[in-house]
Amino acid sequence: MANKRLKRLLPILGWIEGYKTTTFVSDGLAAVIVTLMLVPQALAYALLAGLPPEVGLYASMIPLVAYALLGTSATLAIGPVAVASLMTASALSGIAESGSPEYVGAAVILATLSGLILFAMGLLRLGFIANFLSHPVISGFITASGVLIAGSQLGHLFGIQSSGHNLADMAQSLWRQSDAINPMTLIIGGGTLLFLFLCRKSLKSYLIRLGLKERLADLATRAAPVTAIILTTAAAWFFNLGQTAGVQLVGSVPSGLPEISLPSLDLTLWETLLPAALMISLVGFVESVSVAQTLAAKRRQQIEPDSELIALGVANMASGLSGASPVSGGFSRSVVNFEAGAQTPVSGILTALGIAIATLTLTGLIAFLPKATLAATIIIAVATLIDLPAIGRTLSYSWADGTAMLATIVLTLLQGVEAGIITGVGLSLALFLYRTSRPHSAVVGRIPGTEHFRNIQRHDVEVDSRAVFLRVDGSLYFANARYLEDTVLKLVHDYPDMQNLVLACQAVSEIDASALESLEAINKRLEDAGISLSLAEVKGPVMDRLKKTSFCNDLTGEIFLSTYDAWHRIVEKAEPTTPA
Repeated sequence: MANKRLKRLLPILGWIEGYKTTTFVSDGLAAVIVTLMLVPQALAYALLAGLPPEVGLYASMIPLVAYALLGTSATLAIGPVAVASLMTASALSGIAESGSPEYVGAAVILATLSGLILFAMGLLRLGFIANFLSHPVISGFITASGVLIAGSQLGHLFGIQSSGHNLADMAQSLWRQSDAINPMTLIIGGGTLLFLFLCRKSLKSYLIRLGLKERLADLATRAAPVTAIILTTAAAWFFNLGQTAGVQLVGSVPSGLPEISLPSLDLTLWETLLPAALMISLVGFVESVSVAQTLAAKRRQQIEPDSELIALGVANMASGLSGASPVSGGFSRSVVNFEAGAQTPVSGILTALGIAIATLTLTGLIAFLPKATLAATIIIAVATLIDLPAIGRTLSYSWADGTAMLATIVLTLLQGVEAGIITGVGLSLALFLYRTSRPHSAVVGRIPGTEHFRNIQRHDVEVDSRAVFLRVDGSLYFANARYLEDTVLKLVHDYPDMQNLVLACQAVSEIDASALESLEAINKRLEDAGISLSLAEVKGPVMDRLKKTSFCNDLTGEIFLSTYDAWHRIVEKAEPTTPA
């Protein structure tokens, strides 16, 4: 038992026992491929967050090792991601000047706070909280964030300084500086954008037609950003484009590994950043777990959400201690890691080692990397996040979900990411409360010759006006207790001959204290009207709690094992065939 508990705390103990050389080779190959992909992404997402490029590299080292030791996913690739970078930039915009030491210090606090929040949620086993964020709302937020991210990079693509944290501000900023567009920067950025678009759209099928195996063709396609970076960096260095054409370059990047240090203890700043850290934590967790569960299902593996909270929390705290920004699981990198054959989290450790080597050896070359290339890389990467057709699909299926999704998109685009995610969380909770506050219920009757009962509005069934059978399709709690009372009172009005009311409770998994009071009130009102109240098909755990109260003794009717038993006893006036 103790060994099992230890493995739950440290998942690495579960898979390290059977680790083999062949597994290491698979993990190593996947790590090489992910490293090639992560280096440009780390630089690009640091740029997106308004941070120096080395911060993106720092966020791709120690956090990966921390997650590998504690995470339950074999293939989730941790590091800086687009949405978290955008939320970081938005949270820090009013704190300090972008790229300044104060700005970096605030980003470190944001990562540490996010880590502490996630870690605490994991200890309290609050992974279920993510279920309150509906998928349409999260999808809408990510779609709008993708549009904002792409818009925020147009300035780098044109070689001008743009700003703004919503679509309108970005458009105005670009328009005011449109006469300062740098032609060479536009050529580099536009050319890179076109190259990456064509590679994503056609390169894989073209390479397959040339005889390359599908897996190699796919990996070659995903390596296109690395090719673009190499070509544009070489051109910028050879032609000295930074000096001769005014092309904005990444510039000097410190060579070396991150220094471990505690973040600033400015409590006022911590308090200011707390709401943003909470939002980044929730969105990062939902995104990470969704990716991890999708990939785990393909290998019939299992993800433990509460353990993931702890692992992501430690990874973010490690990012803060190493002077970096918030991290989470990246969709594209995780898919590449999975398809490249990663078998265990060792691939993440090896990826961190690859990033460390790159940080020690490649910073001199990175200095000549055009920012327009990174901007084009970001725009192509986030294009996969934008799913506008989902709005129509969601609206056609559920007007409420579609409206919530559309509202989240509009608020995010017009007011910024904070307003968008707060709206999304609020709408998710509001939709949950609205739906559960009005649980579906139906008067049911017996299908002739069977023991089955169905909705009298949908099926040809036997009914008896003196005995009404009401099926309640949902748990009973404070939000819908009053609704149940109103439903029963309406039935009393609609069925003047009613002498017995049976609540069929097969779908009721919970009855809280408020609902219990409502049931007691219903029982008393029906008794005053000369109607007996009975229950049928009460689940065991619910029945255990009801037995601890006086409700069962005060009930004017009986508690039946099945709806048919109630019909058999009340309508057919037969002796009980099963114990009550």
